[in-house]
Amino acid sequence: MSPQMYLAYDYPLLSAFWTMLWFFLWILWFILLFRIFVDIFRDDTLSGWGKAGWLVFVVVLPFLGVLVYVIARGKSMGSREMERARAQQKAFDSYVRETAKGGEGRPTGVDELARLSEMRARGDITDEEFTRAKALVLSDYGPAERPGGAVPTASGR
Repeated sequence: MSPQMYLAYDYPLLSAFWTMLWFFLWILWFILLFRIFVDIFRDDTLSGWGKAGWLVFVVVLPFLGVLVYVIARGKSMGSREMERARAQQKAFDSYVRETAKGGEGRPTGVDELARLSEMRARGDITDEEFTRAKALVLSDYGPAERPGGAVPTASGR
């Protein structure tokens, strides 16, 4: 038999499953350890000495330290994570609302029509100019977005 065949006999399928299980648990352990470190540093209710004490406990006696931390502060760890997620969602929602309002200082179509109506009432523009400008506003072209790149003048032309 070849040496590769001996390896297959020495490492049966059940051993491969056990190896995968231990590897998975090892990765899971590091994820849990990392989450605990992050939670210790992000917790605003702990003092500096409290954070240092928990870190020393988790680093010096890792299995016992992680077990005690999860038992003692596991529920508050989840609630802090949920509160952080709510705050991030609230900040994102306010950003979207501010962005959806449009460009700062850019008037809406209603504001444009009201301004045009006032200009016509004062006699600054003629009825023909009012009609053309109104058509531009209603066709979603703002004062700076005219077709052809033409920039409007004070007379509206």
